[in-house]
Amino acid sequence: MNTMSVRALSALCASVVSMATLGVGTAAADDYAGQKYSDVSAALGKAGQTGVIATRSGDEEADDDCVVTHSEKAAWLKGDSFAPVSDTVLLFLNCNADVASATKSGNSAASPEGRAAIAKAKKDAAAAAAKRQAAASGS
Repeated sequence: MNTMSVRALSALCASVVSMATLGVGTAAADDYAGQKYSDVSAALGKAGQTGVIATRSGDEEADDDCVVTHSEKAAWLKGDSFAPVSDTVLLFLNCNADVASATKSGNSAASPEGRAAIAKAKKDAAAAAAKRQAAASGS
């Protein structure tokens, strides 16, 4: 066998061994990702759970208006009996503005989130204009 083949075979074996020992992670669905913190807090309260802000990125929005980027069950123990915490969910928040501007950080207008925010703002503005026009013509 030539040197190139030996190196390729060694790299392949190393990959197989590392995958076998580390395992391959699986993604779990996150029921709260993409929702406002206020909505998630209310849902957790109804379920007898407590939401705790684990991280907060950005400072453009109030906590209630921040978007939960992901959540996870608390992984710590409490009390003298070292019982696992089962009623706490850690929430990771994005508190940037919906769309970035020259003075505010936020999503890029070219991102899917930014495009959706711009489309919603245009739709809301058109609805408000139609409502003003209807009110003006009715008076």
